Amino acid sequence: MAVAVSLGVLLALGVAALGLLHGSGGSHQQEAARESSTPDPRAGNGPLALPPVDAPEADSSACAEVLEELPAELDVRGTGVARRELARPAPPGTLAWGDAEHAPITLRCGITAPAELTRTSELMNVSGVDWLPISSGGTTSWIAVDRPVYVALTASEEIGSGPVQEISETLRGTLAKQEVFP
Repeated sequence: MAVAVSLGVLLALGVAALGLLHGSGGSHQQEAARESSTPDPRAGNGPLALPPVDAPEADSSACAEVLEELPAELDVRGTGVARRELARPAPPGTLAWGDAEHAPITLRCGITAPAELTRTSELMNVSGVDWLPISSGGTTSWIAVDRPVYVALTASEEIGSGPVQEISETLRGTLAKQEVFP
């Protein structure tokens, strides 16, 4: 009798242990599936949320012209990266590009003059447009400072010069050049 009870208990424990092990593995698989289907806004899966910034000229006709002329894709080291949907409500004067392989590249038109822009600021001229690069935490914001409205292009430092070049060409063809410090 003791042997029969012991075998029954061992069998029950064995079945319970297998159930726990199998249930745990299934749980990890379900968790991994859930994580892979969750949109990652940095990786281009789903709309990108952009916080509002002070952009008093975002609704201007100059920004409307720029946004209309911007390319559907940007060249990131030889790869075309398409426009990225923005989460609603999107701040006025904004666009983004990005996909699963590329971190977002954002553009804001009509922002206020950056505090870093002084008469001694080191500007970079790219295709006839003067940019003020401001780097912080692995990203660079390139601010076009010689047009009627300030335009900021923000991206990972690894994007290369392609997007800045393309945006410069759009700005040069859309907005008249003006003095940085009139």
